[in-house]
Amino acid sequence: MPATLLAGCLIGTPLVAAPAEPLPRLFAERWIDGTQGAEPSAQVQALDADTFVIRQSIATNFEAPFLYLLFGRDRVLLIDSGAEGGKIRPVVDGIIADWLAANKRQTIPLIVAHSHSHGDHVAGDAAFRDRPDTVVVGLKAADVASFFGIGNWPEQIATFDLGGRALRILPTPGHQAAAIMVYDPRLKILLSGDTLYPGRLYIPVNFLDDNRASIDRLAAFAKRHPIRAVLGAHIEMTRTPGRDYGHEALTHPDEHPLELPAGTIAELRTGLKARLDNPDQPQVHNRFIITPVPPRAE
Repeated sequence: MPATLLAGCLIGTPLVAAPAEPLPRLFAERWIDGTQGAEPSAQVQALDADTFVIRQSIATNFEAPFLYLLFGRDRVLLIDSGAEGGKIRPVVDGIIADWLAANKRQTIPLIVAHSHSHGDHVAGDAAFRDRPDTVVVGLKAADVASFFGIGNWPEQIATFDLGGRALRILPTPGHQAAAIMVYDPRLKILLSGDTLYPGRLYIPVNFLDDNRASIDRLAAFAKRHPIRAVLGAHIEMTRTPGRDYGHEALTHPDEHPLELPAGTIAELRTGLKARLDNPDQPQVHNRFIITPVPPRAE
């Protein structure tokens, strides 16, 4: 194992080869990564005329999270509101204004929901609370379940229709108690938050069983639904297999693509079957690192 990997894990931690499945490519532009000098506070790339991916600049917050804005005929869904230091509302307002003009509309209701409730995904909520025709979903699992009509949390998968665009909402507690994923059948993309992305997949050791159960359900869902790409909320891996950036790194040279293939779901499921109750011993994979952490309240 390369010495660079040993800094992040104990000797003997397995380096597991990723599946041969190639990485999907969805984005024409290179993401802002802190290496190109002055960069905007956020970058937007469109997947189609109704789907936009926003990255908060690493210059505003080392987390550099990704946010997702999905339009239907009747309403638009924002998944996450960014980390501290971000100015996400003007970006979202600008995209919505352009969409309304292109569609010859005057208004569309906005829903602000979250992949989960950690601070780097909800810090921008306050900027949306006074926005007209806007609902900000609560941060507890009960709030999320109530809003999306999930009567049997976390077993039930809900349908949330934006108007001609019916998304699937998958409860995935484990990384955090209120975590969800969102599947878009139109584009065949899975928005996976912090539960699966090219980076360190932090799992409190007291929630390992919850996480395993969530990924078991996700794997079953993936067998029934075509997934073109898994899109998470961060990038913390380089293009070198198994090598991540240091914690709070302010530049990401040679950054791994955001997109992951559907096969990483099965790889994560297999990795979670190992004993992972030692917070000091991550399990290194080519495209992500399963990282047990000490117990958390939620």
